[in-house]
Amino acid sequence: MGEWWSIEVADGEFSAASWKDTHGRDLIRTALEYGAEDWSWVERPWGVVLELCFPEDATSGGWTAFRDAPLVKAVLDAVPDPINGLLLYPGRGGSSGARVPRQPEPAPAAAPA
Repeated sequence: MGEWWSIEVADGEFSAASWKDTHGRDLIRTALEYGAEDWSWVERPWGVVLELCFPEDATSGGWTAFRDAPLVKAVLDAVPDPINGLLLYPGRGGSSGARVPRQPEPAPAAAPA
């Protein structure tokens, strides 16, 4: 099983969808060159999310090498809102849920009283 990473791009001076249309193919091609096993675009009312899955044993580069590629840096610098409109994080996009379900917290000691 691979490790998922997400790139969230919010609307800004122009729509994130147009950013995706302009740069999406380059991002996917570069991700595949660095060993991505799977990918998915998710469109939201506020922008877009690119979800990428890299193998855990990243022999051909993986997420870190992909993120450091000059083309990827240039594409991420071109997001519609470069100050508040870009998030990079492990896991799948914003509302996809946690990889591991949360465990209930133990009740406080005074709960039975």
